[in-house]
Amino acid sequence: MSGGVRPASEESVAAAVTAAWHDEWARLLSLLVLRFRRLDLAEDALSAAFEAAVRTWPESGVPRAPAAWLLTAARRRGADLLRAEATAERALPDLAVDAIAADAAPPRPEDSLDVRLRLVLLCGNPRLRPADAAALSLRIVLGVPTEDVARLFLVRTSTMAARLTRAKKRLDGVPFALPEGDELASRVTHAADVAHLAFTAGYLPGSGPEVLRADVAAEAIRLARLLRELAGGAPPGVRRELDALLALMLLQHSRRRARVDGGRLVLLADQDRRDWRHDEIAAALELLTPHVLAPPSTYLLQALIAAEHAVARRAEDTDWARIVARYAELEAVAATPVVRLNRAVAVAESEGPAAGLALLDGLDLPGHRLPAVRAELHARAGRTADALRWYDAALTLCDNDAEEELLRRGRAALE
Repeated sequence: MSGGVRPASEESVAAAVTAAWHDEWARLLSLLVLRFRRLDLAEDALSAAFEAAVRTWPESGVPRAPAAWLLTAARRRGADLLRAEATAERALPDLAVDAIAADAAPPRPEDSLDVRLRLVLLCGNPRLRPADAAALSLRIVLGVPTEDVARLFLVRTSTMAARLTRAKKRLDGVPFALPEGDELASRVTHAADVAHLAFTAGYLPGSGPEVLRADVAAEAIRLARLLRELAGGAPPGVRRELDALLALMLLQHSRRRARVDGGRLVLLADQDRRDWRHDEIAAALELLTPHVLAPPSTYLLQALIAAEHAVARRAEDTDWARIVARYAELEAVAATPVVRLNRAVAVAESEGPAAGLALLDGLDLPGHRLPAVRAELHARAGRTADALRWYDAALTLCDNDAEEELLRRGRAALE
């Protein structure tokens, strides 16, 4: 066998392809988008290159530089696709010639960080709905297969494929370039929101049978790490929020093993804290430490609240007064119904259920979580009839099987 390859078992090929998909997908796709100026064609070409690797590496061996092999194969496949389109439609001959000619001049390695950032910001473009931006980021930036993205968003693969296609078309004509100044800060912030939305879809699924989807939460954390790595030129306030976002995700994700017991959802107060990932908690606290005295901001305050839970050795050691103060700061920065709901829960822990219920007066929030909190607080206050009524309302609205089971347990305890 020639010097560029080595004999490969089926297991080593699978491991090499998986590693390349995980580590190189975003970088290679970025280089291909920069080459062909088309997101759809670049994705098709790179997917074909990975398929070719699965077919050929068992016989030819794993290349010493798998990423270079994949990039070369994808460039050739992209050129073939352009030739076929030019022949069929006579619409892209110049682009095809440019792409084929450029094959001899690959992008410089030092450009790869910039083009990856461009790809992250492209998928987080404000032209897209947040949910579509999150799905496209998982598919394009992280290489999550379409069928897996569909499962994570609880839709059919065909439905997700159509949504992704529409999202990519909405990006037609968007310059594949880094914005500058305030626009860069705005786009990075938007991309951070997309990563957080993707994480929430995994950590706190609103529907379906699963208590949590650790795989999508982990992929969202990977996206946040990538965004933080690539956004070194962003203003200090934006970089601080990226640190805080990653810390927030790590703190919440660190509880994943303790949140599930035999398929049942385990509330924070009842979790076995020995099952928390304390290495992830330590990494998050290290990220937060330089920013503790920084001006208040959305992700920073959320992360500091999560940190209060993380440092409490037992549930009864939680400093609820500090958490209430943090939520008051957060509501001053971001006065959303979700923040008010979470603040009410903290106030109920600190000052009693009646004080928490008072904060919920007049609050309107879609879904089952608001009536579920009202049911719990009425139950704690001894108002059984009101609690049963709110449990029934929450059960009517709940689409997540694990949370529905938890609500039924709460209601049954009252009866």
